[in-house]
Amino acid sequence: MMKEPHSSATEEPTRSAPLEPHPDRLSPDHPHYAEIMQEHDAAVQQGQFGYLDPQTGLFVMTATFHLRRGKCCHNGCRHCPYVGAKEDA
Repeated sequence: MMKEPHSSATEEPTRSAPLEPHPDRLSPDHPHYAEIMQEHDAAVQQGQFGYLDPQTGLFVMTATFHLRRGKCCHNGCRHCPYVGAKEDA
């Protein structure tokens, strides 16, 4: 069982659309983009921390998990809402 993220409020600035992955992390041109986003969105709607990637089977954290954490962990997460935040400002 995963631990609850430490923070419940955003500490770092986020992109204007934080639930959409930054194109550097998941390009809309990715051949499985729609399927990946369907899994992500279902996990978010169900309040889950993550989902299993439909191609690799790896566990991927949702954008809402990262938002609750409140800061970037700098591990290259697919749904990091903090990547590119300065570009949006």
